[in-house]
Amino acid sequence: MTNTRLIALVIAVLFLVVLLPVTLSIWLAHYQAQKDFTYTLDEYGERVILRSQQVADQAKQAINVISQFQGTPCSDEHLMAMRRIAYTWRDVQEVLWLNGLQPLCSSMEKRSAEIWFPSNFGHTRDGYRVWLTTDNDLGIKHAMVALANEHYMVMVDPTAFVDVIPFSSWNINAALIATHTGNIIAQNVDLAPNLWEKAHRDGLRTFERKGMMYNLRDYPELGISLVVWASTLPLDKSWHRQLLLWLPLGIVISLAGAGLIIWMVRRTQLPWHRIQDAIKNRTIEVYYQPVVSLKTRKMVGAEALARWPQPDGTFLSPDIFIPIAEQAGLMTDLTELVVERVFEDLGAWLKHHPQLHISVNLDPGDLNSPSLSALLFHKLLEYGLSPSQIALELTERSFIDPQRSSTRLSQFREAGHAIYIDDFGTGYSSLSYLKDLQVDTLKIDKAFVDPQAFTSLTPHIIEIAKTLNLSMIAEGVETPSQAEWLETHGVQFGQGWLYSKALPKAAFIAWTEENLRQN
Repeated sequence: MTNTRLIALVIAVLFLVVLLPVTLSIWLAHYQAQKDFTYTLDEYGERVILRSQQVADQAKQAINVISQFQGTPCSDEHLMAMRRIAYTWRDVQEVLWLNGLQPLCSSMEKRSAEIWFPSNFGHTRDGYRVWLTTDNDLGIKHAMVALANEHYMVMVDPTAFVDVIPFSSWNINAALIATHTGNIIAQNVDLAPNLWEKAHRDGLRTFERKGMMYNLRDYPELGISLVVWASTLPLDKSWHRQLLLWLPLGIVISLAGAGLIIWMVRRTQLPWHRIQDAIKNRTIEVYYQPVVSLKTRKMVGAEALARWPQPDGTFLSPDIFIPIAEQAGLMTDLTELVVERVFEDLGAWLKHHPQLHISVNLDPGDLNSPSLSALLFHKLLEYGLSPSQIALELTERSFIDPQRSSTRLSQFREAGHAIYIDDFGTGYSSLSYLKDLQVDTLKIDKAFVDPQAFTSLTPHIIEIAKTLNLSMIAEGVETPSQAEWLETHGVQFGQGWLYSKALPKAAFIAWTEENLRQN
């Protein structure tokens, strides 16, 4: 990286980890204060709406109950029934019996004054007629909300709709407005009508004017609009309190973030820290490459191969990250992660296919790990699998100390695991080691599966395996002619792109199920 780019990166980091958290803390303080303030207004408005709905429902219930009266209209019995309704429902002021738009009697009068109500200006969704009127049979000029069916009307004082006490320590005001006319029906304190008209016309729902925050809601069922408002002075005080909380936190985060980013930048430059994090965070994935019988073309098992996905969607080659893990002393951790992934991916599936196995590559250091044996034992027990379904592969360099290697291999074989020698022919070990090691299968390296090698070294390797009574798996089989030559010369199994590349779990299971179904 050039000096110019490095300087640009440092400036960007300083901005992100120092300036941004402080700026964000100031914004958060204001946002939280405004959010709390708006929430209080909204909550109060919701309670007013709920109260309004309760009052409206109460009026409807009163109408429904009195409508069940079967006697003579305006008789003493009828008047008593209407009085009971007005007495029982707290917010019902008066119950009237109508003939068209003319009240004939009410819960207050045996014979009502000769008045006619104007035509109702609307209906509720469930069919009740609605009035917002100062007309009544008592001759009193007082705005009332009236609901009626065909013959019964109930009168409700509009102040009942705003009869709600705020939970906050500061005053909140409310006003009910007739949506169609703009007339104020009820209010706690005076509200300028032109303010509501302009906000309603402009479609505003929350707005601020002259130190007041307003929240406007419509209640179309009753033709009412609700305005809730309060002074913004509590908002300013709340913002200062929130700032005392958020600003120090932003400064602390800035300082901590700066140190953390510097540490992470330095750390991410070291590849062994990256592989360590990948193992710890379990971002290493496992792919499976099938091993096929050269005679039947049926899959008999698969090799588990570690894959390391990168942020750009590519995979880092094992030829790169395996040596890094070896240098960092992380191979046993990587092996144990692969073992865990194999059981998580295929444990339940293998239980239904006891004839199949998965082979796992071991590092020389894994032979000295007691935790690996314990992990295999517990995972086999957890998933109910046979040890023969998990084979262990080791390269020739695992046998630098043949005596110790032989002891550990014997323990694995006694536990029921098959032992493979991987990439045979590419290592340095003498052939004499083979007769002293307890192994089951020889994997012929793909370098000896090339057609040019068939006339030189490959036949000798095959004869060695036959002499030692070892089964053989040829790696890197890519053409039918290769498979035919290997089968003719006694190699039992093949692995390579002729059959399948290494596949992720779901694709591998699908490929296997299809392969096993074929005749």
